[in-house]
Amino acid sequence: MEGAAERGVLAMLVVLAGLAACGSGSEIIEGPKNVTALKGSEARFNCTISQGWKLIMWALRGTVVLSVTPNGSIITSDRFTSASYQEGGNFISEMIIHDVQLSDAGQVKCSLQNSDQDGAAFLSVQVVGQLLIPGGSLVVTEDNPCNVTCRALNWTPLPGLSWEIGVPVSHSSYYSIPEPEDLQSVESILALTPQGNGTVTCVAEMKGLDVRESVTVRLTVVQPPLEPSYQSEIRKSATVKTSKDTLGTKLEIGNENYGYHSDEPRTIHEWLGLDTEPASLHDKSSEASVPEQRSSRQPHQESNHRQLGPANHPPVSFNMGSPKKVRNVTLV
Repeated sequence: MEGAAERGVLAMLVVLAGLAACGSGSEIIEGPKNVTALKGSEARFNCTISQGWKLIMWALRGTVVLSVTPNGSIITSDRFTSASYQEGGNFISEMIIHDVQLSDAGQVKCSLQNSDQDGAAFLSVQVVGQLLIPGGSLVVTEDNPCNVTCRALNWTPLPGLSWEIGVPVSHSSYYSIPEPEDLQSVESILALTPQGNGTVTCVAEMKGLDVRESVTVRLTVVQPPLEPSYQSEIRKSATVKTSKDTLGTKLEIGNENYGYHSDEPRTIHEWLGLDTEPASLHDKSSEASVPEQRSSRQPHQESNHRQLGPANHPPVSFNMGSPKKVRNVTLV
């Protein structure tokens, strides 16, 4: 392959050297026009020349890649070939670029040997990348807003993204934003509120070419749950338990109600705040009956000489309403 290319270049140089001496009296009537091509496709450029030409040269990005003589073409690479036509006495030379690459983008020039005239155009190369909706088919809840994301990866230039909605909805809208870390990628986010099953389709269209790529996913719409989910029940149980624990803590640390009175009969000891320790059986029997004491002393003498104390006051028994319980109290 390399040997054939070298021989082609050598032959072209020989022809050019011979034509340089002959000169050329033709001119370029119409040069090539701008072309936009997809990567991997073909790009064609035409150059219309008047009669009398000797050598036509085609250059891509400043390098001659194809030469045409009245006897045929001098090909240096299989990616660049030529075709020719006659039109109204003029000659049309066509250069065909096969398997266009992104690196081919640039200026294309048609020129004549020993002439200052040339015709120039520009080759634009576009790349169709991937188009996808992550996750594939989706299951969504009826009347519950949701988002569907579409991503276009490795496109040159960035395509325009739009949506075709094949489901009943109460609301829908979308917007597109470039990927911040990838200048050749863009994503579109569709927001909708579905009301039934169907499909949504993301469409990518390339500017300058009739390129249309699309991807479709199915939306399955389910009814909202009638009962709380398991997680909701767990959270509810935890909340009830926390409330009970808090209430119990408050009861334990609550203030004493000093205004509370028991319905149980109270003894005189309890009313007077005296010691309520029950007396022994001996004390109860000995204090059950108290004889009346008399004294012949005068009241004023008694007050002067008698010592005050519990011994000077006989014990008194009170029955507080319970025949089975007898409480003794000593009055001071």
